[in-house]
Amino acid sequence: VQLVESGGGMVQVGGSLRLSCAASGFTFSEYDMAWVRQVPGKGTDYIAAISAHGGTTYYKPSTGGRVTISRDNAKNTLVLLIDSLKPEDTARYYCARVQSWRLKTTDYWGQGTQVTVSS
Repeated sequence: VQLVESGGGMVQVGGSLRLSCAASGFTFSEYDMAWVRQVPGKGTDYIAAISAHGGTTYYKPSTGGRVTISRDNAKNTLVLLIDSLKPEDTARYYCARVQSWRLKTTDYWGQGTQVTVSS
């Protein structure tokens, strides 16, 4: 399983970002996928997930409608759009394969992409 994220960087407050994840080594269209983020010392935040065929999504309520997850199974790609970025969105963002939709657990992560929001 390989998950490779891209699209992070430094953005000003109020800006937007598009994060992408290229998946390989497994049948992408058969797995639910998620985005998680980590801030050193603050644990892991499971912020969005999408079902295998894209028909169902989950968003952590605290994201406040600013996040959109999508996928392209033909291209083995997962995308996360984040609007109206806030300083508290600063984190390392990881693409993850979902292990349990109900329990919000994951089994594989990529190496992550850093997002830094500056005021």
